[in-house]
Amino acid sequence: MAAAIILDCDPGHDDAIAILMALGSPEVDLIGITTVGGNQDLDKVTYNARAICEAAGRPDAPVHAGSRRPLVREAIDAAGIHGRTGLDGVELPEPTRELPDRHAVGWMIDEIMAREPGTVVLVPTGPLTNIALAARLEPRIVDRVKEVVLMGGAHGPGNATPVAEFNILCDPEAAHIVFNETWPVTMIGLDVTHRALCTPEIQERLCAASPRLAGVVNGLMDFFRATYRNQQAFPDPPTHDPCAVAYVIDPTIVETRRAPLDVEIRGWVTYGMTVVDLRAGENPECRTKVGTGLAVDRFWNVVEDAVRRLPQI
Repeated sequence: MAAAIILDCDPGHDDAIAILMALGSPEVDLIGITTVGGNQDLDKVTYNARAICEAAGRPDAPVHAGSRRPLVREAIDAAGIHGRTGLDGVELPEPTRELPDRHAVGWMIDEIMAREPGTVVLVPTGPLTNIALAARLEPRIVDRVKEVVLMGGAHGPGNATPVAEFNILCDPEAAHIVFNETWPVTMIGLDVTHRALCTPEIQERLCAASPRLAGVVNGLMDFFRATYRNQQAFPDPPTHDPCAVAYVIDPTIVETRRAPLDVEIRGWVTYGMTVVDLRAGENPECRTKVGTGLAVDRFWNVVEDAVRRLPQI
């Protein structure tokens, strides 16, 4: 049975690939896409989500705009990586579907409450503001959500600061709420996603899988590669966010272990650091898991298969 997911994102070049995966994979029942300010401001990332759905031949996919700013701190963005629009380097079609006048958090709550308990997976690939607000506004959703599978954090070095990953640093207080609720949480962080490098060979495979989308894929990855080389000295761009979708499709693609998980919200140099307690053996009662490895070849096979299944007309 396909996993029913809500993809909460801030597109973003790697979010765009995650959207294509969720739209194309037969193992995913995409309930809808919610957006949050992160890689760029809310208006830009919401437009990007709608434009990617349009380019994918799926303008019917519901998109709802969510939180414009973090719970406590001032907003930051990742324009140095994703550019002025959040998706620089690629030409996308104008969205044809109207943006609903309904806040993402309220829509998310209603969708979860209307479905059978234990059937909805939340897949946030940006700051966790929407997810935290939903849990606070309607606490009953926490027991109804099957799992929260997020891209964010790290149990090694960060990328926005020496210890903090960007998505978590955008809203550490929201991450603190999400990590400390009673729902199951799987954190897929930089320790996993930095292995998901989109090499030129992988890029060619994705373009061949969907010639109609080749221009989109090339535009996304060429720009992403250039900024990662300039900003973080990566030879090829790590495609972070698709790792979370891949885990939902096939959990064996990402190696995980159970471990207590929290986020630092009071430190000066450690603000936004995700803290994973790996000192003891795994406790089967622990509700939080952290990604520790990636089956790289199988990961790219899943991405390629999903892209191939998108409409080709």
